[in-house]
Amino acid sequence: MMLVLCLQKVHSNLFSPAGKSQFQSLYLKMISNFFQANTYLIDEKVNFFKFANAYKIYNENGEQLGQVEQKLSAGAKILRLLLNKAMLPFKFDIVNANGAVEASITRGWTFWMTKINILDHSGQLVGKIRQKFAFLKATFIIETADGQEIARIVGDWKAWNFSITDTTGTEIGSISKKWNGVMKEVFTTADKYIVDLIPAYNNSASQKMAVLTAAITIDMVLKERK
Repeated sequence: MMLVLCLQKVHSNLFSPAGKSQFQSLYLKMISNFFQANTYLIDEKVNFFKFANAYKIYNENGEQLGQVEQKLSAGAKILRLLLNKAMLPFKFDIVNANGAVEASITRGWTFWMTKINILDHSGQLVGKIRQKFAFLKATFIIETADGQEIARIVGDWKAWNFSITDTTGTEIGSISKKWNGVMKEVFTTADKYIVDLIPAYNNSASQKMAVLTAAITIDMVLKERK
C-alpha cells in the first residue's frame, strides 16, 4: 500500500506543470549540450546552384559544432524555379558535429507571414516565430509552443544589427557581423554573423533552445522572403 502511494505521488509530481518543465529541461541537458553555449558563429557555405542553403556553426574558439541544413526534393527544386519561394514551405535542421538533429524550423505554404514552428530533436513543437516587417526593420517574436511570448529579435536587416530582448525589453543578446578574439582572424568576410546571448540568461532549456534556434536561423528566414 505504501509503495502504491509513493508511486502515485511521484507520478503526480512528475506530470504536474512544474514537473513537466523540470523533466523537459533535464532531458534536454542529458541528450545534448549543443544549446548550453552562449556564442555561436554562423558561416554560410558556398552553393553554386543555390537551391538549398547550408550554414556551418562554430563556437567562440573556432571549433565547428555542426551546421544548418536544408534538404530539398527534386520536386521542391523545380517549384523554386517556377514559384516565388516566399510562398513555399521550408524546413531547416540544426545538426551537431555527429550529424544528429538538435532542432528544426519549419513553415508550410503561405501567402503572407505565417508562423514558423520550432521543433526539438524528436520533432516536438517547442516554440514559434512570428514575423513583422517594416521599412528596413525586422521583428521576430519568439513564443512558447502554447503562444506565450518569451523574446524578440529586432533590428535593421540591411545593416545586420539585431537586438534580442526578453518580455521586459531587457537585452539578453545580439546578432551582428562584428566580433573580436580568435574568430576575428577566422572570419574575414561580411556574409558571416555571430549570435551572442548574455551568460545570465537562464530561462528553461527549451526556451533557450527556441531563442537560439530562431537567432541561428535568422539569415535563412530572411532569405526565404526574397
